[in-house]
Amino acid sequence: METITSIQNAKVKKWQHLTTKKGHQKFHQYLVEGWHIVGDAITAGQPVVQIAATAAQLEQHQADFPNNVEQFEINDEIAKKLSDTVTPQGIFAVIDILPANHVTPDTVSGAWLLLDRIQDPGNIGTMVRTADAAGFKGVVFGKGTASRYTPKVIRSMQGSQFHVQLTEGDLTEWVNTLKDRQMPVYGSALDEQAKDYQTVTNQADFGLIMGNEGQGMSADLMAATTINLYIPIKGDAESLNVAVAAGVLMFQLNHDL
Repeated sequence: METITSIQNAKVKKWQHLTTKKGHQKFHQYLVEGWHIVGDAITAGQPVVQIAATAAQLEQHQADFPNNVEQFEINDEIAKKLSDTVTPQGIFAVIDILPANHVTPDTVSGAWLLLDRIQDPGNIGTMVRTADAAGFKGVVFGKGTASRYTPKVIRSMQGSQFHVQLTEGDLTEWVNTLKDRQMPVYGSALDEQAKDYQTVTNQADFGLIMGNEGQGMSADLMAATTINLYIPIKGDAESLNVAVAAGVLMFQLNHDL
């Protein structure tokens, strides 16, 4: 096992680069941090190719590393340099970004969450985790939605990204194709044409779109959905946080719950 002690080391610089969009595109890899997510990636059979950890983390977790993974011992200074958190845990993994596994609206089944220009990593992570908990098959990251490979989004998803299918896609194409296949697509909106979510029966196969935090769904998508839904607000708040609203709708709509 190689021991690295300098933040100027070429591998350290590459690992830093793997937290950026340019790094993802150049190397087709991304970096995850913390044993919870690293361990979930290993358990889920993700293509983990390198693990870098402090001596303390190696002592605690090395027995659980895959046999074929390249291992590096790093010091606390490097861990701090690589970390996106105030108090780094001191363990990181490099995971290959595999070619798209042909997740298309032509063949999917079950419940799918479609994200329209969602920007806040916390909201994305909460929705992915809730989709996991609610038995959804997958989540589609539409154009304008923050990347699923950025550190804040990765950390916010808390390993649920390994339990459901994640993909990028053209949401207009997804909506039109699902509807052509007789799969309803629900939007979320606060307007007179929207329908109370509690009046919609559970479904086995459908899409649910959640829109941008400040602007909501795009007008084109709102016009293309099967039905737009609203959640009645009993207090004085103007609206619900998008991730909270998504959770309410996902648990209401999914057939299996």
